[in-house]
Amino acid sequence: MKRLLVLNYEFPPLGGGASPVSYELAKRLSETGDYDIDVVTMHYKGLPRYEEINSNLRVHRVRSWRSKKELSHPWEQLTYLVSGYRKCRQLLTKEKFDLCHTHFIIPTGILARRLKKEFGLHYIITSHGSDVLGYNKRFKYLYPLLVGHWKAVLNDARTIISPSNFLKTEILKVYPTFDEQKIIVIPNGIDTTKFTPQPKKNYIFSSGRLMPMKGFQYLIQAVSAEDLGWEVHIAGDGPMRHELEEMAKQSKTKIIFHGWLDNNDTEYKDLLEQAAIYVLASERENASIALLEAMCAECAVVTTNVSGCPETVGEAGLLVHPADCKSLQAALDSLVKDLERVGTLQEAAAARVRSVYGWDEVLKKYRHFV
Repeated sequence: MKRLLVLNYEFPPLGGGASPVSYELAKRLSETGDYDIDVVTMHYKGLPRYEEINSNLRVHRVRSWRSKKELSHPWEQLTYLVSGYRKCRQLLTKEKFDLCHTHFIIPTGILARRLKKEFGLHYIITSHGSDVLGYNKRFKYLYPLLVGHWKAVLNDARTIISPSNFLKTEILKVYPTFDEQKIIVIPNGIDTTKFTPQPKKNYIFSSGRLMPMKGFQYLIQAVSAEDLGWEVHIAGDGPMRHELEEMAKQSKTKIIFHGWLDNNDTEYKDLLEQAAIYVLASERENASIALLEAMCAECAVVTTNVSGCPETVGEAGLLVHPADCKSLQAALDSLVKDLERVGTLQEAAAARVRSVYGWDEVLKKYRHFV
């Protein structure tokens, strides 16, 4: 049995799309009986410090500063690195691990590299987007300070796993001399039975962190000029929430905010599974778990034609230009007036997610590297 040390500052119920991916991957590997896994992640409020998911999977939540469930600021991530190092050191002095699997090049890759130097523990990295320099505008002033560390983490890793060809290209844009053969593309997996379609209702659903890059402002603008006759439901929280709620007050289409919902909650499940249309208007997206969930729930998907979104939906969704309210408005208007087309897109989305993104296939690919 292989012993794995998994590092991620985002782990359910904290964080965004990388959080459930890291959980499912660790859980499914542990259930094969071939892997014994310890996860070191951030603590938050009332969460247990130590948790046994099953006999082969344990979660250690280390003391950290974290003010929000849905996201972690860079200075908060630094506290995780300090506490995480102490916990890892404690584990490594007691037990022998075969490999470290770290999610995100930064910040967690910095910890993985330190452990390699001190304990000789090799590591692989799964990248998720914001850990690639220049990817997220939110970190534009921080990225230049991290170039040296970022490249060193990549150089010392055994393998880099990218969930999309798009993100692999982004890594090589920043580091063109990096050995391309070390970057392996394995898509994010999803439990294709977790979300199953309920009888559909005529409303549009969107979810995620309420921040500029995610494009909720464009969705609201797209439905504001005229009453579509369908409600728009938004689940999520973030720095733009108040601004978006103020924008929504001027909309002729009814817009309802549900706040932050865990994707395991019954309310989230019902909202997604009953939605006829799902919109992801993000300006930049690596390999969206939200899109995969919507496809599992058999929603007709409308998303942007940039970054990893086209790669995710293939021919099974409508693509619009990012930050283009008119393009999004036209797409939604065409769908609400053509329920037959909505049904066709719903079926195509469900078929694609089952054939490409099921965990059985994804796990086979991962097992070559862990």
